[in-house]
Amino acid sequence: MKAHLFVPSQRILVNYAKVLIDFALGSGAGIKKNEVVLLQYDQPAEPLALAVYQRILEKGGQPILRQSAERFAKIFYQTATDKQLVFFPEKYSRALVETIDHRLFLMADEDPLLLRKINPQKLILANTAKKKLKEWLFAKEDEGKLTWTLALYGTLGAAREAKLTLEEYWKQIIKACYLNSPNPIQEWQKTSTEINKIVHTLNQLPIAKIHVQAEGTDITYTLGEKRAWMGGSGRNIPSFEIFTSPDWRGTNGYISFDQPLYRYGNLIEGITLQFKNGKVVKALAKKNQKLLEELVKQKNADKVGEFSLTDTRFSKIDKFMAHTLYDENFGGKYGNTHLALGSSYHDCYAGEAAKLKLADWAKLGYNDSVEHTDIIASLDREVTVTLRDGTQRKIYSGGHFLL
Repeated sequence: MKAHLFVPSQRILVNYAKVLIDFALGSGAGIKKNEVVLLQYDQPAEPLALAVYQRILEKGGQPILRQSAERFAKIFYQTATDKQLVFFPEKYSRALVETIDHRLFLMADEDPLLLRKINPQKLILANTAKKKLKEWLFAKEDEGKLTWTLALYGTLGAAREAKLTLEEYWKQIIKACYLNSPNPIQEWQKTSTEINKIVHTLNQLPIAKIHVQAEGTDITYTLGEKRAWMGGSGRNIPSFEIFTSPDWRGTNGYISFDQPLYRYGNLIEGITLQFKNGKVVKALAKKNQKLLEELVKQKNADKVGEFSLTDTRFSKIDKFMAHTLYDENFGGKYGNTHLALGSSYHDCYAGEAAKLKLADWAKLGYNDSVEHTDIIASLDREVTVTLRDGTQRKIYSGGHFLL
């Protein structure tokens, strides 16, 4: 079968829909009857969107549909004035946030580099308009009234970027999400249980600092007060990472990334970041240096919002996928570590997040930014933590947690 004609079977699409609706949303519990699900999807993902839409109805949910198409995005960025770039439909957005119980986005870029000729400053300016919406969504999530997940529908354009056929690309998706299993939800529940055992152990350790060493990397993070490690919660499918949001103020050292970054319609390669007292003081790239500099210039995008490790024993992803959702969950030989520049995750707070105000988050060293860009390194690494009593313990080596 020719690569451009490959379409996953209906059985795979139905299994995919069940994983997303019966497991991922609801933090691993699925949706409940009469809950409202905002189903957003890129146009090429329509075959999966149809299966998801049907599953929402079968579960008694109330779907709201929003479709996007790359052609509209290109016209927008080519034509829009600055005023149009930052337009924010406040009343509409507020009502939508108040209405929904879950958000699901099916991503399917036909051309990951479609916007490469657009001035990146226009893309970044448009991104600033999302700040208020992001704050509302975070607040509702902090109250335990909203869950979300992201999923990928493979396209020929994405497969070409990854140097795979479309069928090979889909084989990675099917393998990573257990879609060929007789009971993919049961497989996800098993994986989540194993991930949560490690999460529990990490949360019992009185960790003060995290030290990561690898080729081109020697970086230390300060965990911070009242931090929780997270993983296996259904946020993103697939998701094998174990992550936290450290106190950005205690990040020092340097880190190199062997995986390229797709951001703002462009490809940035060979990234190295150097931190001093929490801020990026040097950002280097072998390709698209200026774009990396523009990214870091955004408000609070020069600070860490997330630190993550993926254990290769969980992730079956062993190919570069040219998409952050999969590349940040890369297993391969050594798993991966990634950090996010920009916003922190409030669910990494070990307490009642809904009781905290913006000033409280700032005091705890949680970063607040419209940006959240994950950058990935898959080289062999060792991770050692320093406990509050000064003792050290190696927690990760050779792609595995040692807990």
